[in-house]
Amino acid sequence: MRYLPLSDTDRGEMLARIGVKTVDDLFADIPKDKLLQGLIDLPRRKGEMEVERILSRMSARNVPASSVPFFVGAGAYKHHVPATVDHLIQRSEFLTSYTPYQPEIAQGTLQYLFEFQTQVAALTGMEVANASMYDGSTGTGEAVLMAHRVTKRRKAVLSGGLHPHYIDVVKTLSDMASDEVVTLTPDVSATEDLLSQIDDSVSCVVVQSPDVFGNVRDLKPIAEKAHQHGALLIAVFTEVVSLGLLQSPGSQGADIVVGEGQSIGNALNFGGPYVGLFAAKSKYIRQMPGRLCGETVDADGNRGFVLTLSTREQHIRRDKATSNICTNSGLCTLAFTIHMTLLGEAGLTRLARINHANAVKLADLLSGVKGVEVLNRTFFNEFTLKLAKPAAEVVERLAEKGVLGGVPVSRLLPGAGLDDLLLVASTEVNTDDDRAAFVAALKEVL
Repeated sequence: MRYLPLSDTDRGEMLARIGVKTVDDLFADIPKDKLLQGLIDLPRRKGEMEVERILSRMSARNVPASSVPFFVGAGAYKHHVPATVDHLIQRSEFLTSYTPYQPEIAQGTLQYLFEFQTQVAALTGMEVANASMYDGSTGTGEAVLMAHRVTKRRKAVLSGGLHPHYIDVVKTLSDMASDEVVTLTPDVSATEDLLSQIDDSVSCVVVQSPDVFGNVRDLKPIAEKAHQHGALLIAVFTEVVSLGLLQSPGSQGADIVVGEGQSIGNALNFGGPYVGLFAAKSKYIRQMPGRLCGETVDADGNRGFVLTLSTREQHIRRDKATSNICTNSGLCTLAFTIHMTLLGEAGLTRLARINHANAVKLADLLSGVKGVEVLNRTFFNEFTLKLAKPAAEVVERLAEKGVLGGVPVSRLLPGAGLDDLLLVASTEVNTDDDRAAFVAALKEVL
């Protein structure tokens, strides 16, 4: 096959056609400090065995989550995933990383998407759910855009308890559309005056529960105030297991519910791919992003499934599309669906109770350590500690002692003056020995 590179003249004509002078102008929106200033320092060539040795040494510097007592959360949680899940998703009928573009010939794929949507709607207490998003953060960004379409307004109010990474995604999408975003101060104690921010100019209020600091929030007053002013309440969660124990966002008046489903069926995976959950009231269904799978009958009256209300620009005119976002990696959605099916309603509730009980045990033990204060009045399986030393320093010292003791708040909110705060998560995988090791190590470090 001949290789026909572009000439300088070709490049010049293309750049002139789109109205820029150089290729670098195409990357003008990327912050300068995020761009590489030259080539990466890599050797020109290495043999396969040499590369294997180098990469093996690099990977050995990681501490696997299952190898030590593990209390890290902040939006990505370690749970037990039954071996059945991994076995089933690797069957040849299912093993794909993406939703097929010709889904009507893949009824099995469509059926599990339909069942996934049913599970998400039941979990969130909403009337309709889509076939997933990339992750919780992109789901939140799309929910804000959807609220703007519904209300014909362009101002979003974000709670100070919303995960900072989710805030970043909302701001990025809003910046491109010149929409207004009001973000409240990081709210460690969940006492922010969110209601005073809601008026007739607001499109939506975005509140996370449990919030990024672990506080369980009462959404009802916020929903009532938002609805009085014609705004929508977007309820967010990063820990889907909490819905097995807490009142659903839908029953508290939420109009759109989004969150992260990684905890069910999916491992930590170094941060992804994850599975975003998206649900809403049925009257807003035509403004929902992503794909929806519906149940129908064919010409012979046989039960079947079909994609419907797909308002992506692949299906309709670009200017009429609600969004170009699609489903996440289909295999993550399938893993979620299988794990949820194995758990059932009773199993999810039991799992949630174990999580909460383990977190309460841990909080009680840690609050007895000198130099430690538990800040939360309510929490599910994650809470915030105030330490006598900078949390980042403490986490490093704990790791040296074989305990991964949480996420320093300063890592999520650098420069916010919260350097002494530590987020600690506990799930069903933590044992009494893990908790004892954490407490012993923390006493030594502090």
